[in-house]
Amino acid sequence: MITIQGRTFLVTGGTGFIGSALVKSLVARGARVRCFDNDSRGVRARLGDAIGDVELVAGDIRDATAVAKAVRGVDAVCHFAYVNGTEFFYQRPEEILEVAVKGMMNVLDACLAHGVPDLLLASSSEVYQTPDLIPTPEAVPLVVPDLLNPRYSYGGGKIISELLAINYGRKHFERVVVVRPHNVYGPDMGAEHVIPQFALRMRRAAEEIPAGVIPFAIQGSGDETRSFVFIDDFTDGLVRVIEHGAHMGVYNIGTDHEVPIAEVARIVAACFGRTIRIVPGEAQRGGTPRRCPDISKLRALGFDPTTSLATGIDTTVQWYRGLSPA
Repeated sequence: MITIQGRTFLVTGGTGFIGSALVKSLVARGARVRCFDNDSRGVRARLGDAIGDVELVAGDIRDATAVAKAVRGVDAVCHFAYVNGTEFFYQRPEEILEVAVKGMMNVLDACLAHGVPDLLLASSSEVYQTPDLIPTPEAVPLVVPDLLNPRYSYGGGKIISELLAINYGRKHFERVVVVRPHNVYGPDMGAEHVIPQFALRMRRAAEEIPAGVIPFAIQGSGDETRSFVFIDDFTDGLVRVIEHGAHMGVYNIGTDHEVPIAEVARIVAACFGRTIRIVPGEAQRGGTPRRCPDISKLRALGFDPTTSLATGIDTTVQWYRGLSPA
């Protein structure tokens, strides 16, 4: 077991949605934390009361000098810096790959230069694309199905990052672990994801249609499934991997509760006290019809998610309802 208290961690992407949750959790457990981010999508306010206990370093993960300076003197690096959000997969594929490859190499080079023994890489469920096994274990093949589809810039970048981390880990680190988050959600996660998008659209629709059933357009048929994990449960799983994860270990972090996207939309609508009629639309090219992780390896570390989907969505929706109209 790795003791968090008293250790010094660098969290890249530490003002992002997931990174900031980890930073706060590490601080609460008595760690010294350095946060590295260019705040392109991160928000320092996400760190809340922990901000006074965090060393904030502004920098771009593609800048080797800045990364090396940030890594100096830490005991472990948790690498979360990336370009997230499905819409960006299609709009900015070259930037996603640049951040993935240069960022991972800069982190590895800096760790080797400064003798950092412990590295955790945040990968993604996107590395599986459309797996044959549902729930999906960590050992299934990682796939880029179509070189010409810009969507796969994200999953492809994560696959490259995993290959680099694992193969450098063979002889240069005491421990390298990889985590694959599966549809993490919660308040202040950004507007480029399905639950906040549904929440913001429902808020507008409820104002425009004050009574009766609301027609609600979605991408695809609505039968496509995902398995969502609330940010508090995700962070609990992440901390368990930091404390107990095996060298060269790969861990899915999520829930094994598979739910159709149409049902997610109905739960969001219910948070507004409204009923909707699903209006199917064209699916994004390259999207997977089902996604649900096998979390047996994480359960073996004591993980047991406790936040129901209804409770987590309601908490998230209420946060987005409180935003000022755009």
